[in-house]
Amino acid sequence: MTAGPLRILAIHAHPDDVEFQCAGTLALLAQAGHKISIVTMTPGDCGSKDLPPEEIAAVRRQEAGRSAEIIGATYDCLEFRDLSIVIDVAAKRRVTEAVRRARPDLVLTAPPVDYMDDHEDTSRLVRDACFNASCPNYATHQWEPAPPTDHIPCLVYVDPIEGIDHFAQPIVPHFYVDVTTTFPTKQRMLACHASQREWLRAQHGVDEYLNSQERWSAKRGAEIGVKYAEAFRQHRGHPYPHRNLLADLLPAFIKSSAAARS
Repeated sequence: MTAGPLRILAIHAHPDDVEFQCAGTLALLAQAGHKISIVTMTPGDCGSKDLPPEEIAAVRRQEAGRSAEIIGATYDCLEFRDLSIVIDVAAKRRVTEAVRRARPDLVLTAPPVDYMDDHEDTSRLVRDACFNASCPNYATHQWEPAPPTDHIPCLVYVDPIEGIDHFAQPIVPHFYVDVTTTFPTKQRMLACHASQREWLRAQHGVDEYLNSQERWSAKRGAEIGVKYAEAFRQHRGHPYPHRNLLADLLPAFIKSSAAARS
């Protein structure tokens, strides 16, 4: 499977989630020649105090597209709506179709436990879609549907925000990726999301968009003795692949968590 360029799908809830949690790793994979697809569930339509939903959604789609272009990735939006991602039959079909179109060998997605339902429901929908996509009799009922995939991809979860569960207990990563060399690219990608910075300033009183990204990347980096890192956990339940494909693709940049091994 690792003989030639592979297909990598990074799918998260909102524009800028990927940039915060795994853009450094995606940049490394792109440098290695792999094909990267970035997908968001929503266009970030609730991310403004000044613009109506469709106007801010148009802005944020453009920002996400510019971010993806930095590493030569494609970008698509599945057109769910902010705070309205739910697990139902229609949603399962839509996300399964996205997986079938991307035909990924590796999927990076939202963690099962995070600070908001949009992230958690995205995680569940993507997990199911990776399984459903390979079932020949599962119809997505989408326009010009893609054929079923021929395997279940390796499924990896990015960090939750602040690396904690609902009780503020730390989530132990399975492994880390040293993104020191691609951190400037990670910051350039996040900087494309100017409208989100303004939203956070207005809604949350936060004006440290890039600084918070750097602070968290540095914290994860310190845990493995490098400047910047991103942390991940792999879904190893039946019948998902147990092989750590990221470790195969980026052997020089991977470090396992000692806590996860103990």
